[in-house]
Amino acid sequence: MEQQAADQVVHAILVASDPNQGSLHQQALEYLSSIQQNAGETWGLALNLFVDATPTGERKHPIEARFFALRVLDDFLETRSEPLDEKSFDTLRQAFLAYIQSEYTYGSAESNALFLRNKFSHTLTLLFLATYLDRWPTFFSDLFALMRPAESSTQTLFSPHVSLLFFHFIIEISEEVADQIIKGARQFNSDRHVRDARVRDAVRERDAARINEAVLTVVAEYAERLQVLRKATAASSRETSDVLEVVDWGIRTFGSYAGWVDINLTVTPTTIPLLFALLSDPSLSIRMAAAGALRRIISKGLKEPADKLQLIKVLSLGQVVDSLEERTRAEQIARGDDTDEGEESYREALGRLLNVLGIELVKLADDAPVDEVRAEGSGLLQQILPVMLRFMEDEYDDTCSTVFPMLQIVLASYKRSRKLATEPLDEQKRAFLASLQAVILKKMKWEEGADLDDLDEDDRAAFEVLRKELRSFMDSLLSIDQVLVVEAIRSHVLQTLQLYASGTAIKWNDAELAVYLVFIFGEINKSSTKGRSAFSQAPQVPKEKRKEIDYADFPLTPHGELIMALFETGISAYPNQAVVMQFFETVARYGDFFKVRKQCIVPALEAMVDARGLHNPKSAVRARVFYLFHRFIKDNQKEVSPELAGTLLEGIRDTLTIRIELPEIDPNEPNDPLTEATSTPDPQLYLFETVGTLVQLFFRTPEQSAVLLLSVVTPLLDELSTNLRAFKEKQDVLPIVKIHHIIMALGNVAKGFPDYPTPLPDDFILPPLHVFRNIAQAILMSLGAMKEFKVVRDATRFAFARIFATTGPEVTDLIPTLMVNLLAHFEGTELVDFINFVNLLVHKLQQDLFDVLDELIGPLNAHVTNLMFQPVTGTDDILTHSESKRAYLTLLNNILSSNLAGVFLSDRNKDSFEPLLKCMLQLAGDSSDTQSQRATFTFLTKSVNVWGQPLSDATNVDVMPGSQGVPGFERFVYENVVPISFAVLSQPELNIKDGQVLVVLQEIAGLLQTIGKVRGEESYKFFVSVFLPAQNWPSETALEFTTRMRDFDSKQFRKYFTDFVRASRSGS
Repeated sequence: MEQQAADQVVHAILVASDPNQGSLHQQALEYLSSIQQNAGETWGLALNLFVDATPTGERKHPIEARFFALRVLDDFLETRSEPLDEKSFDTLRQAFLAYIQSEYTYGSAESNALFLRNKFSHTLTLLFLATYLDRWPTFFSDLFALMRPAESSTQTLFSPHVSLLFFHFIIEISEEVADQIIKGARQFNSDRHVRDARVRDAVRERDAARINEAVLTVVAEYAERLQVLRKATAASSRETSDVLEVVDWGIRTFGSYAGWVDINLTVTPTTIPLLFALLSDPSLSIRMAAAGALRRIISKGLKEPADKLQLIKVLSLGQVVDSLEERTRAEQIARGDDTDEGEESYREALGRLLNVLGIELVKLADDAPVDEVRAEGSGLLQQILPVMLRFMEDEYDDTCSTVFPMLQIVLASYKRSRKLATEPLDEQKRAFLASLQAVILKKMKWEEGADLDDLDEDDRAAFEVLRKELRSFMDSLLSIDQVLVVEAIRSHVLQTLQLYASGTAIKWNDAELAVYLVFIFGEINKSSTKGRSAFSQAPQVPKEKRKEIDYADFPLTPHGELIMALFETGISAYPNQAVVMQFFETVARYGDFFKVRKQCIVPALEAMVDARGLHNPKSAVRARVFYLFHRFIKDNQKEVSPELAGTLLEGIRDTLTIRIELPEIDPNEPNDPLTEATSTPDPQLYLFETVGTLVQLFFRTPEQSAVLLLSVVTPLLDELSTNLRAFKEKQDVLPIVKIHHIIMALGNVAKGFPDYPTPLPDDFILPPLHVFRNIAQAILMSLGAMKEFKVVRDATRFAFARIFATTGPEVTDLIPTLMVNLLAHFEGTELVDFINFVNLLVHKLQQDLFDVLDELIGPLNAHVTNLMFQPVTGTDDILTHSESKRAYLTLLNNILSSNLAGVFLSDRNKDSFEPLLKCMLQLAGDSSDTQSQRATFTFLTKSVNVWGQPLSDATNVDVMPGSQGVPGFERFVYENVVPISFAVLSQPELNIKDGQVLVVLQEIAGLLQTIGKVRGEESYKFFVSVFLPAQNWPSETALEFTTRMRDFDSKQFRKYFTDFVRASRSGS
C-alpha cells in the first residue's frame, strides 16, 4: 500500500513537470499541493520517499520526488505548534540517523544531486529545533558518533561528508536562532521567537563547547592534511579540493557561531594563531572565510568596554590588517592592468574587517566610562586611520567603500568633539583630516580610461553614487574644519587651471574634477551668502539701489575667483566633452556671478552657442545644452542687451529646425507609435522658449520685436502647413509627430514672453499680439484638420495655455472654436488635462472668460457628474475617477473665487443649478475620498458667501447676475448643507486620527462659521432653537457651541470644533 502511494506521488511529480500533459498537468499539481497542505498526515509517506533504498543501497526514488518529500517534511516540522509525539519522533530520528550513516558515512553524500545536501541540512535543522529541548538532547552526541564511526577508527581524519553536513547544519542553526537579518525577513511568530531563544540558550549551556571543539578539531586536522597534500608532488587535485572544502566550510561554521557563543570558546591560544595562519592561506576561499570569522569575533557584543579593549589588544588585528593591506597592495601594483577579481575581493574582505575594528574602537573612544579605556581605544584608532585611508585610495570603488561606515562614525565623533571643544584642533587630527581631504579629491576623479560617451549607465550611476558619498564626507569635514577644506579645494582648482593655462598638458579627468569642484563650491562654502554677495565683496545695499553700483570695482570672493579662473584660463576650450559640459553646468548654475562680472557673459554664451554646445554634432550634448542655455539666458536676461540678443538669435537660427527621430516599434508589442514618438519631452522646447525670451528683450521697439518674432515663427508656420498637406496626401505617422512638435515649439516661444498683467499698467508695452493671433489661428487650423489625434489635441492645449498667458484677453474670441475642436474627439484620459486647461484660462482671463465658460460649464458638469457616479472597476479606473473629481472641484472653486459664479445661474445653465448642488451634497457625504470631500466643503463655503447673502445686502446693480444672493438659498443651506455637515461627524468610518480627516473637519468648521457670518442672527437662532435640539443636543451645549461659533476667530473655532468632535466620538 505504501509502495503504491509512493509510486503515485512519483508519477504525479513527473506529470506536474510536463506542461504538455494537458488537464493531467493541473490535476497533478493539485494532488501534490494537497499532500503538502496535509503534511501532518502525509509526512510518513514523504519520509519513505526520501530515505527508501534498494537492496544494493541506492536510493529508490527519483531526485525530484525526494526533493519534494523534503519540502513536505519541512512543512510538517516548521508549522508545528505542539511537540512531536514519541512514536513520530523515534521514526524520524532513526530514519535520519540511518540515512546519514548510509549516505554520508559510507555513501557518496548525494554526489549526483548536491542541492539535496543543502535541502536535507535545512530539514535536519527544523527537526533539531522541534526536538532538541525536550526530545533529543543527545542530538550532537549522536551526530559526533557518525563523524568518526567505530568501524573506521583506524582512519586519521573525521568523515569528510559527515563533517560537511555537520558544518552546514551548524550554519543553519546559527541563521535560524541568531541571524537578525534572516529573523527580521520572516513573519514574526512569538512562539517561534521564544523557542529559538530557548534553543540558543540550551545549546550554549549543553553543547557549545563540544561543538566548538569538534569544529576546530576537524579544521585543524584537515588544515594539516592540506599542507601535506600541497607539499606532495603526487597528491591528486581532487583530494586537495575535497580537503580544502572541509577547511573552508569549517572556518565559515566557526564564524557563524562566534557571535553568539561564549567568547572564551572562540578566542583562545589555539584559535587565534589558526585564524591568522588561514588569513594568509594560498586558498582565496579559506582567506575569505577566516576574514569573515575574525569580523564576527571583533563585532561580538561584550558587556564591559574593558573586555572589548582587551579582546582587540589580544588579537592585534590592526597590525595584521596593516601588514596584509601593504602586501596585497604591492601585489595589486605588480599585476598592473591584469585584474584578479579574486584577490580584489580579498582586499574588500580585509577592508570590511578593518571597518568593523574601527567602528568598535570609535565606540570605546567615545562611550567607554573609564578614562583609561577611552584613551587606549583612541590611541589604537589613531594607529589604523592611515590604513583606512589606504583602503579608501584603492582604485577599485568596491574596496574603497568598505571603510565608509567606519569613516562616517569617525567623522561624526570628530564633529561632536568640535562642538564641545574651545581649543584648536590638535595637529594629529588635522593632519589626518588633510590626508583624508586629499584622498577624497583623488577618488572624486573619473578613471582616466573612462569614455563618458560610451559609458554603461550602471557604471555612470555607480560613480555618481560614489561622488555623492564622498561629498557627504566632505560636508562632515567642513563642519570640523571649514578653512582646511575650502583652502584645499581652492588650491587644487587654481593649480590645475593655471597648469592648463600655462600650456602644460593635464589629464581630462583632472580638468573635469577642477571644474566640478567649482560647480559644487557654492554648497561646500557654507559661510558664503546668496546672490551677488556670494561672488563679490561689495557692501550690502537695498535692492532698488543695486543698479547704481558697479560691482566690477569690488574684489571677488573665493568662489568668484574660482569661476573667474574658468574664464581666464579658457578651460571651456579643453578638448574633452565631459570638461566642457561641466563648465556649462557651472556657469548655468551660478547666474548671479555674471551680474558682478558682466564681461564673462559673452565668452560663456560663445561657448554655449558654438560647436561645443548648441552646434555640437552629438544630439545628447545638444539636448542638455538646450536647457543650460535656457537657464543661463533666463537668469541673466537683464544683463543681455538687445544687440547681443540679436546676435544670439542669428547665431542659433539654424538650430531651430525640428528634427524627428521615430522610435523603433516592436510589432509584437501593443504600442501606439504616435504615443511612443511623443511621450518623451523634447529638450529643444527649452531653446524655443529661450528664443521667445531673446525676442521680448526688444520690447521697447515693438516693430522690431514683431519682425524678429515673425522671422522665428514663419519657418515653423510654413513647416506646419507643409506637414498638414503631407498628412492629407498620405496618412503617415511622421507628419503627425512633426505637427505635434511644431505646435509645442510655437507654444514655448510664447512662454518666453512675460505673462499678461492683470490689471494692465498704463505703461505696459504689449507683445506683438497680431503675430500671436496668427500663430493661434494656424494652430487652430491644424487642430481642425487633425482633431481626431490625441497627441495633436494635447499639443494644442499645451500651446494655447502659453499663448493665453502671454496675450491675456486679446485672443479670447478663438476659445469657442478651440473648445469645439478639443471636445469633438474626447477620450476619458484627457478629462483631467482638459479641466486643468480650463482652470488655467479661468485664472488668467477671469471675467473675460465668462461667455466661453457660460457655454462650456453645462456640458462639462453633465459629463463629469455622469463619470463620478458610474461604477468603477480596476486600479486605473479608480485613479482616473479620483483625479477627474478633484480637478473638477478645483475648477468649481476657482470659478467662484474669480467672481464668475454667474455662469451657474445664467439663462443657459440655471436649470442645472439644483442638480449641481445635489451632486455637491453627495460628494460632501462621501468620506472615502477625503481630498475631494474637503474640496466640496470649500465649494459649499464659497457658495454660501456668494449665494447665501441676504437679499437686502445684494442690491448692487453692477454685480454680475448670479454672483449675489439667490432667493431661497438659505433654505438649501439650513435643510441640506448644515445636516450633511453634521452627518459626516457621526459616520462610523470617520477616523479622527487621520490627518486628512482633521483637514475636512476644519473645513466644516469654516463652513459653519461662514453661515453664521453671512446669515447673521437668523442662523444662530436656527442652530440654538431648531437644528441642534433636533439632534438631541442639551440646550446648554447647543448654546455654548453656537456662542463659540459666533465669537471665536476662525483659528480658535477650528481648534474648538475638532476637539469637540474628538471628545464626542471618544465618549460615544
